[in-house]
This record gives sequence, C-alpha cells and structure tokens, in this order.
Amino acid sequence: MSGKNYTAVTEFFILGLTDDPNLCVFFFVIFLGIYTVILLGNFSIIILIQKSTQLHTPMYLFLSHLAFVDIGFSSSVTPLMLMNLLGDITSIPLQGCVAQLFSVVIFGTTECFLLAVMAFDRYMAICSPLLYSTNMSTRVCTVLISLSYLGGCANAWTFAGCSLNLSFCGPNKINHFFCDYSPLVKLSCSHVPFIEMLPSLSSGFVITTTIIIITISYIYIFFSVLKIRSTEGRSKAFSTCTSHLTAVTLYYGTITFIYVMPKSVYSTDQNKIVSVFYTVMIPLLNPLIYSLRNKEVKGAMKKLISTKHLF
Repeated sequence: MSGKNYTAVTEFFILGLTDDPNLCVFFFVIFLGIYTVILLGNFSIIILIQKSTQLHTPMYLFLSHLAFVDIGFSSSVTPLMLMNLLGDITSIPLQGCVAQLFSVVIFGTTECFLLAVMAFDRYMAICSPLLYSTNMSTRVCTVLISLSYLGGCANAWTFAGCSLNLSFCGPNKINHFFCDYSPLVKLSCSHVPFIEMLPSLSSGFVITTTIIIITISYIYIFFSVLKIRSTEGRSKAFSTCTSHLTAVTLYYGTITFIYVMPKSVYSTDQNKIVSVFYTVMIPLLNPLIYSLRNKEVKGAMKKLISTKHLF
C-alpha cells in the first residue's frame, strides 16, 4: 500500500444467497412475491392512516412512519438481491456499495428509534391519559420523529465513514446478498481496530439506548395496568401494546445478533439467514402485526374499502 487513501479495488461482486441455479429461481419467485406484499402492505397502511380521520392520532402517525421506513429498508436490499438471483453474480462499485450500506443503516436505525418513540407514546397514553393530548402534541410528535431520522443519519454516517476509510487491494467478492459492513471488513487490506469496532459500538449504543427507553416505558405501563380494577380494562390496555412488543422482540433479536454480538459467534450462512429476516421478513410482518391485531385499523380498512376510497 503506497498511501493511506490508496484503493486498488473499485468494484465488488455480490455472491448472493446461493449459487444453485434451481434455488435461485425458487428464491427469486418467493422474494419477488414478498417484496410485492411489503410494498402493498406498507403503502396501504400509510394511505389508510392518511385517509381515515379516526386514525389521526400520535400512535398511528408513528406507525405510518414505521411503514415508510420498512419500505425504504426493504427497498435498500431486495431489488439488488433479486437482480443477483437472476444474474448469478452482481457487480457494484465501491461508492454504490457504501451508498447501499448507508441506506440500510439509516432506515434500520430509524426503525429502532421509532419503536422506542412508540413505546414512549404508549406510556403517555396509559400512564398519563389526562395529559396525553398536551404531552403528545403535534409539535412534540414532529420533534420525536425528526430526532428518529437524525439518529438514523448519524449512525449511518458512522458506517459510511468507516467504510470509506477501509483499503481494498485483494479479493473483491462479497459473500453476502448486499453490502454489509462485516463482509467489507473481511475484504479490507487495512486492519485498524478502532475503525472496525466503531460501527458496532455505535450500533450497540443505539440498541442499548432504545431498549432502555422501551423497557422503562413498559415497566411503568405494567404497574399502571395492574392498578386498573376491571379485567376488561386491563385487557384493553395490554392489547394496545402486544403488537408493538411483538415487533420489538422480532426486530431487536435479529439486529443484536448481527451488529452487536462478536462476529466469531456466527458463520457467514447464519449471517445471511438472519439478515434476510430483518431486512425482508420484518418489513413484511410489521403490517400484518399492526393490522391483524388492531381493531381500529381493521375497522378503518373495512370502512374505506366499502366506500372505495383506499386507492
């Protein structure tokens, strides 16, 4: 290496999920169908919330942004994965690789913050119902949403900055279906511990902070619900939280496995499987979780379909 910023490799090849032609066809059909459902499901939630006046509340405002983030999250990965399944090996320039990584991280991190904000919203609704409209005003909601996106940008810049400071001079085949940070580090010729660890530290801080917010919110919610005397009241209060808790459990379980745990704990194949789950399956599951278990969403959907105003 003749200089600090010298980069011999300017293009990478994405190896994808598998090199088996039969499996490629099978996966292409499956993931094309999943991606179509993701777009339809999340766009439907956004449109439904915009058109239904009964859903013009902070909880559903945050849910509409979660749906938007899920669309961006999946769209950062799935189209390239589908191209790879059709074309065997897909090439991508270094700048494109960093751009994809930036996009994945910004949407993934924003989802963490939005899930924390949604937990805080449930805390305010259940623990301080009389002050809810004041504490969760339009201005407060706008600030919380803006901070979520800013937090996503900050973490994404950490990943992108560290990636641009890596030097590549040898193999240029990424054994993954998108440009994730860990495979890039494995291909790097420069091994600077701080640069390699900084994204994990940054992601660990985001995950830890948001988990603390979610945990504290639900501790207060739990004790507040226990004070409700009627069984029906307790059941109704818990029902507003089950969908969110399900989404939190699925999402945080997978991203913690990938971005916080030591890389020696799991293999490349395990990395791919878990990555498919949080980049493709969770954006598919979130609309189902929040619609099938939510009477208000189902009621608004039926009303709009009956009046033919959904699309």
